[in-house]
Amino acid sequence: MRLLFVTLTGQGHITPTLPLVAELVRRGHQVEYATEEAVGAGSTFVALPKMLPYFPIGDNILASWLKHFFASLSLTYPVLLDHCTKQRPDAIIYDTTNWPARLVAEKLGIPAVRTIPNFAANDAFPLHQTMITGLDPTEIEAECARFSAEHGVHLDFAGTWEVPQRLNLVFLPRDFQPAGDTFDDRFRFIGPLLGDRGQEEWTPRGKPLLYISLGSVFTDRDFYRRCMEMFGDTEWQVAMTVGDVDLGAVPSNFEIRPRFPQVAVLKQASVFVTHAGMNSVMEALSHGVPMVTMPLTPEQKANADRVVELGLGDRRGNDLRAAVTRVSTDPDIRANLDRMRTVIAASGGAERGADEIESHLKPS
Repeated sequence: MRLLFVTLTGQGHITPTLPLVAELVRRGHQVEYATEEAVGAGSTFVALPKMLPYFPIGDNILASWLKHFFASLSLTYPVLLDHCTKQRPDAIIYDTTNWPARLVAEKLGIPAVRTIPNFAANDAFPLHQTMITGLDPTEIEAECARFSAEHGVHLDFAGTWEVPQRLNLVFLPRDFQPAGDTFDDRFRFIGPLLGDRGQEEWTPRGKPLLYISLGSVFTDRDFYRRCMEMFGDTEWQVAMTVGDVDLGAVPSNFEIRPRFPQVAVLKQASVFVTHAGMNSVMEALSHGVPMVTMPLTPEQKANADRVVELGLGDRRGNDLRAAVTRVSTDPDIRANLDRMRTVIAASGGAERGADEIESHLKPS
């Protein structure tokens, strides 16, 4: 088959799809990937207009971001429509946030599969509604109306947020999904997809190893310095991701880099202090690493809540060092992590995802 993946941008949305792309290519399918920069994994690059520069406006950062993201995605619709009209794929496989791909599939009658790298949502777990509580959608609804009129399609604000397909691949195990048993057969929970990242190697200076990372977007110089004060010259060996921040002299038991090969570090780690992005949470759980969470966005807060609810770690309190000690020594957390690791191993990953796509697209 000829398959078109679509994800404009975002490491947390693109990275989980790459093992699935590689598996489909291995099976002999031709895979194109429409995004702002080539992603490899055996795919052919289809260039989309690059994400517009983002400058937060006003006090409501979420509203500002949604308007910005809508404007960026709007530019991709005519490019995708033209490409799929001239080189019609057998299916479009798109990230849940990339609504132009859904509209192109509907307009041209192309089968579509949705990928979800975070919690799925339904009436029992309306995460999409919770995240926009208090948000006035008037401006975006107006943008949707203008877009609809210009392109001859129907689009409203809800249509940019959560529209299930007949097949929705969720990149986490059902046991981690809140209200997981309320999702019907359209949702297939295939677990995290680590791919080649699972083969990365990295050697720590010593153990026990504490890994600290706030992800690839946010940095916090003051927090990094407090970590050096709390864990410097202690029994912990610390690997800390700091982006481009210059912290000067660091304690001898610290290794600081702009980026670490995260999966390779987590293979060695005893505790992970994390912003609780879903990729990071899934990578930690895949290797049985307890977490101390420091969520920064509504989505990350939902992930952190689930980590605590399932006894897989804890939120950061006033005493980060005490929290790190607690999650590293709690036998109940260890037992819960072992159970979740077993569940993840049985979820199927990229191979199951490819099976589901092939089965879904098989002529009846």
